[in-house]
Amino acid sequence: MTETRTGDGSNRAISRRVFVCGLAALAGMAGTTIDVKQASAQASGTAQKIADHFSSVKTMAGEFVQFGPRGEQTGGKFYIRRPGRIRFNYEAPSPMRVIADGRSVVIGNMKLKTWDIYPLSKTPLNLLLSERIDLSSRMVRDVREESDLITIVLGDRSIFGDSTITMMFDRKTYDLRQWTITDAQKKDTSVMIFNVRTGMELDDKVFRIPYDEVRNRKGG
Repeated sequence: MTETRTGDGSNRAISRRVFVCGLAALAGMAGTTIDVKQASAQASGTAQKIADHFSSVKTMAGEFVQFGPRGEQTGGKFYIRRPGRIRFNYEAPSPMRVIADGRSVVIGNMKLKTWDIYPLSKTPLNLLLSERIDLSSRMVRDVREESDLITIVLGDRSIFGDSTITMMFDRKTYDLRQWTITDAQKKDTSVMIFNVRTGMELDDKVFRIPYDEVRNRKGG
């Protein structure tokens, strides 16, 4: 598999609560202004080509900058192996780790040795890590096309309530540039990625969740 590199650099304190809200705020809110059929109709051939390209990229690694809903900013390195696997290693002084292993998502504080665990299928992050994005599916809430970007909004009210994930792609290169998770209270957590490499081998241990530690934490 050929390894490729995309993107460029940018600048870089996350609270555990912010990330939890971004990943797992599942309470629904009444009403939505987005018509799914209308969104599907908006999807051009270019948008579907971008979605198909993203689906074909099975592994990614690079650097990220995360912005929380109150302006919190942090950075670090990320690893993705689709479907279902992701890891965020936050740079010092943040002690945080986020790992998804295809089944669960854990948010860990490596200093305090505490863990929170959620079913991956119940978080919008699952849509980012899915096998394929089909722009004709009911998951698609909106598709927006600009001269330089294509934005795809995904969500499923029956699973995530009014939480969504918005992915922004470079229209020319088809590369993923940013995603934003919007929780049910309309608070955003955005992740911008850069210095991205694709097509590398990523071992299972990269995405291994320490379930013994998680269970001990729950039991204690």
